Formats: sequence, structure tokens, C-alpha cells
Amino acid sequence: MARHPGLAGRAAKERTLHQQQLRGYAFLAGHGPRRSATPVPAPLRYWQYDPPRPTPIAVVVVIVGLWLGAFAWGGGWTAVVDEAPLALGLGLLVLLFNIGRFTVTDHGLSADVPATRTRTSAIVPLAFVREVQVGDVPADWPRPARRGGWLPGRRRVAVRHLADDAVTELAFTRWIRDPAAFAAALDTPLHRQSRS
Repeated sequence: MARHPGLAGRAAKERTLHQQQLRGYAFLAGHGPRRSATPVPAPLRYWQYDPPRPTPIAVVVVIVGLWLGAFAWGGGWTAVVDEAPLALGLGLLVLLFNIGRFTVTDHGLSADVPATRTRTSAIVPLAFVREVQVGDVPADWPRPARRGGWLPGRRRVAVRHLADDAVTELAFTRWIRDPAAFAAALDTPLHRQSRS
């Protein structure tokens, strides 16, 4: 595969610019830029919210189950009924803070959760995106990383992009609510899987 001159060196700059643009917006991006943002950042090109991943869901279910089980063992059904609102409320709060936002800026794309800084290694610079396709990954693409959870009304989209060395190709799939808007945000034509 041919090397893409200049792309590898541009990745770090694009990732920094992506983080700066993201910092100009609160996690609830629909409310516009933060009032404290100076200068005012460019609008986000695309964003969507994703449900919590399976790991935090499993951890919350186990902890709440153990919590209520301990009260059942020590105080019976009455103790469980008294403690359930607190245990379930805190469990839901933890899950709320694990809702993700998948965002495309003018410089890259990434997935974030509230109150965390975007990891630089998790940002894909827009210059590295090669192709976007609705449906499963074509056979001649690299094996994809699966990201994001399914929700009703979303369609699977495959993205082919370059790795940090600007030579190796990678791919990932994600469930997207509006594939056409997502592809437009990436400045990449959207291909549809051919039906055989």
C-alpha cells in the first residue's frame, strides 16, 4: 500500500484540534457552545448518544443485586423495600454517567462519556477516513472493531480508515441514527451494500 505523505504528521495536530472543538461544548451538545468558550467553537458536524456499554450495565446489576441481597439477608423483605429506591436510584445514576456521545468535529471523530477527557488514541482524524458504507464490512476490508450499541431506528455503518502510520488500514462498525448525515459530516460518499 502506498504511503500517504504528510498524513502521519498531521494526525497529532488534527487530534488536538478535535479535542479543542469538543471542549467548547457541554456533553449535551444540542444546547450549543458553552457560554465560557472563548473563542466560540465551530458547530459540531454530527453527534449522537449511545446507551451504556455492557460492562457498566453488568457491574451495576451485580452491585445492586448484592446490595439488596445483603439487606434481604439481614433484615428481610421490609429492609429490601426500604433500601430499593436508594440502590436502584444510584444504579441508574451510574448508568446515566455511562451514556456515550459519538461526535464528529471539523477534525476527527470520537466516542466520549460525561466528565472524561477524550483519549487522544481514540480519535480518528477526518483525513484518515477512506470510506463509509451502510451495512456490514465488505470482505476485502480489514476485520472491524465493533463500537456502539444497537438502538431502534439505527443502521449499521462501516468506516474504513488509516492507522497512525498512515499506511495500515483499519475498520470499525457503529450503529448510526442518520447514515447520510454521518457520511456528510465525514466529507465521504456513503456507499450502500449491494444486494446479491
